[in-house]
This record gives sequence, C-alpha cells and structure tokens, in this order.
Amino acid sequence: MQTTNRQTYIDWLRIGAILGVLLFHSAMPYVPDWWHIKNNEKSNLLMEFNFFISRFRMPLLFFISGTVTHVMLQKRTAGQFILLRVRRLFVPLLFGMLLIVPIQVYMERLTEGFKGNFLNFYPTIFTGGVYPKGNLSWHHLWFIAYLFFYDVIFASFFKKMVTKTSRGSFINSLATSKRIYFIMIPSIILFALLAIRFPETNDLVHDFCMIFYWLFFLLAGFLCMNFPSLMDSIERNRRTSFTFALISIFLINYLRWNKLEPNHYFSDYTSHWQTNVYMAVYAFTAWLWVLTAVGYGKKYLNRKLTVLNYINSAVYPFYILHQTIIVVLSYYVVQTSDAIFLKYAFTVVLTFCLTMSIYHLFIRPYRFIRFLFGAKNKANAN
Repeated sequence: MQTTNRQTYIDWLRIGAILGVLLFHSAMPYVPDWWHIKNNEKSNLLMEFNFFISRFRMPLLFFISGTVTHVMLQKRTAGQFILLRVRRLFVPLLFGMLLIVPIQVYMERLTEGFKGNFLNFYPTIFTGGVYPKGNLSWHHLWFIAYLFFYDVIFASFFKKMVTKTSRGSFINSLATSKRIYFIMIPSIILFALLAIRFPETNDLVHDFCMIFYWLFFLLAGFLCMNFPSLMDSIERNRRTSFTFALISIFLINYLRWNKLEPNHYFSDYTSHWQTNVYMAVYAFTAWLWVLTAVGYGKKYLNRKLTVLNYINSAVYPFYILHQTIIVVLSYYVVQTSDAIFLKYAFTVVLTFCLTMSIYHLFIRPYRFIRFLFGAKNKANAN
C-alpha cells in the first residue's frame, strides 16, 4: 500500500499490530496455555498480558486489512485485484507452508521425541497428514489464508462498493452522533450465539463462528475507508470508545479473577443465556479496542516519516518469519535456567533483530525472494 496522508495512520497501526503479535507469540512458551514449545515454569503475569492483547490483535489486523483492500481496488478491476491477491497472499502462504512453517513443526516434534535431522523430517509433511496428527500446517499463516479467502469471495462486491457513490447513503448516516457503534452489533450477536458451540480452529473449514466473526472486522475496515465520514466518526468518538473499552476489560477481568464466569456456576453452562451475554462482552471489548486504536491512530499517527516506507515493506515478511524464529529460539531458551522475564526479553529482542536482518540481507535485495514473501518492489521499499 502506497503511503499517502490519507493512509499513513493505517500503516502505523498495521506496524503496531504486528509488533503486538511479536510480543504475544514470544510470551506463549511461558504461559499456561498450550503452545508448540513450552517452558517448565509459567508466568501468570505474561498470561494476563497475552489475554489483554488477544482481545483485539486479530480484529485490528482484519480491520486494517479491510482498509488495505479498499486502497488496492481504487485503480484495479476485481479480476486484477484477485490476481494481485494470488501474488501477495496465496504465493507466500504456499511458500510458508512448504518451507517456513515445517521448521516450527520439526522443533515441536523434537520435544515429543522425534529423532533425526530436518531432512529426515521434511518428507513427513507430505505423507503424515494434516497437523496436529500430521505435519502439514499453516500455523500462524492462517491469517493469510483467511484473508485470501475473503478477498477472492468478495472481490466483486468490494469493487462495486468502491465505484458506488456514498452521498446520502444509509451507511453515511451511521457517522452521525454515536451511531458508528451500530457496526458492532451483527458480529457481537454472532459471537455471543456461536462462540461456545464452535470454538476457534483456524482451519477455515470447521471454523463456523470465527470465519464470519473475522469477516465483520474486514468489512468494517473496508466500509470505513470507502465512506470517510465513518472514519471521521471513529476519530471523533475515540474517547467514548476508550472509556467503554476500559470498562469492558475491567468487567471481564473482574469476573475472571473472582471466578464469576458462567462455567463456574452452571455445569451445563453452554445452554444458559448468561453465557451468551458473557461472550457478547468479549466481542464488545474487541470492537471497542479496535475503534480506540483506529480513532487515536487517525488523530495522532497520520504523519509520514522517511523510514515508514521501509518498515511498511518489511512488516509482511516480518509476520511470515517471526513465529518460526520464535519457535527455534524458544526450543533452546526454555532449556536454560534463567528467569522467565529474561527469557522473554531475550526472545523478543533477538527475534526482532534476526527477522529484520533476514529481511534486509536476504529478502529485500532479491526480486524472486521478495515475490515469495509477497513483498513490494524494491523501488517502493526505500
């Protein structure tokens, strides 16, 4: 995405979101939740940090992706847009599944007792089936798979919306007063009704709740970019969003920390309406934090620095590479006797340095490697 005054804050938000993903994944070996590599000792503080970030990190990325989709369609037909998404999304996804993600699976299998080097392991991604029983997976690249699916399915719809006049439309009426918050309602209802019945899988095929939930954020980002009055309303209502975002996350944590969640009260909690209300609060807080980030970003981050084009070109390859580097580092770091927070800080810093070094030395200078990672042309990466 070329940076203009209109889109600079979106670029900064995307960069911030990817850094948030780095902080999140670097903490995963040290929290009680399952992950590919685990430290013997766990940190509840890092768990709470990850819980907070996970409320909005992916919703924000999908919202931002919707705005990027709008920009890409400005001077392209729906067919040209699909071809571009094949190059920018499908090719990196396929490349990542064949050469980047298998390294993660290999390191995990080593912790499970696999004997042999990576060359011994690699053929099993084609013969052993799909992860977790097998070794073929897209792991953290599920986001790219979902985004590609959405963009191909809705390409024609998006193009029609881009070329459609926005004057006097119903959508523009949402920009008045506090009506912008109406955009949250469909996905909140969906999440409240389906999230318990259909837990997140990230496999595209069986993800019956989240595949629609993420889509609402993508559509919202697209519509807010297509109807600038909506984005202006998000900026204007940023304090309201921030206020209720804080209230909602405090409420969720109060219930969690005091064991007042529905599953502590009802043995069959999935069938009680209180559970649906509780899940609605989760979706509610996700939207509020996204609108807070976008509102304040539009207000204060709409500034272009010389380094922005370089960082913006690096952020996508960074996303593709970062988790594999984290997994490799964590495999060795968790074997040390150092304190958790020292391990975590070491993982964050070294992952950032290694990933950016790989981009600068081995991806950015070479056209074919940039193509495999879906990166921009070098001329736009300075």
